[in-house]
Amino acid sequence: MAGVRASVGARVTRQSGTNFYYAFRTLPEEKRRAIYALYAFCRVVDDCVDEEGGEGEAGLARWLAELHRAYAGRPETELGRELAETVARFPIPRACFEDVVAGCRMDLTTSRYATFGDLRVYCERVASAVGLASIEIFGYDDPRTRGYATELGLALQLTNILRDVAGDASRDRLYLPLEDLARFGVTEGEVLAAARDPRAERPPGLPPLLAFEADRARSHYAAAAAALPERDRRSMLAAEIMGAIYREVLEEWVRRGHPVGGARVQLGKPRKVWIALRTIPRVRWGL
Repeated sequence: MAGVRASVGARVTRQSGTNFYYAFRTLPEEKRRAIYALYAFCRVVDDCVDEEGGEGEAGLARWLAELHRAYAGRPETELGRELAETVARFPIPRACFEDVVAGCRMDLTTSRYATFGDLRVYCERVASAVGLASIEIFGYDDPRTRGYATELGLALQLTNILRDVAGDASRDRLYLPLEDLARFGVTEGEVLAAARDPRAERPPGLPPLLAFEADRARSHYAAAAAALPERDRRSMLAAEIMGAIYREVLEEWVRRGHPVGGARVQLGKPRKVWIALRTIPRVRWGL
């Protein structure tokens, strides 16, 4: 897109510093523009509930209305016009976007999840729905690829939950299922205290609880790998790069001792580029 102004979707994606950026760069221009618009929509609705000064329910309602106008071909914003172009070119179900908004709305009303089943509903809305929208842009032939998108979305979101315990705790949110805390004899207060002060002594049940949650995330990465049909593997290159980068984030979090406080675990740009370059031949040629 040299010589022309970058789309709002591209600007939002670059400025966010998302791990997805390096995966998106492997796409041809038309698909890249579409995935940027999808990501930017998800980003702005998430900011409504996560950022200080976010518009909350009013912002969610405003963006949901703009989404409906985009599907009707009557958008009113620059991002809405990019969304309208995207949904005109790719068969993304409107329900995918609506699920993302519904998931963000849960953050306004729900700060604890009693069971993993409850948490899974949230994860499928804010992450798996994005995966199901994304594969319509990537292109696929086998309907089983939708199962791949669902499982990969769960894996990515569970990874985010584990590395973001401190940030979520600062908003009085705890995404670790309460049934899991009870299983390992850990209280909400103990998790929140560890998130506030990473130097404080941990309760004995916390390390095995966090190891259990890491294994759950790994199980969804494995389920995604098993669900991906061979015929669609190459078209899912961008998704596979996303998965590889986030899986490495998870393993880095484990290597650092399952931290729930302090600095957020992140990978440097050279490492993410290396993971992307390493993933390309594996996906394209089975190397």
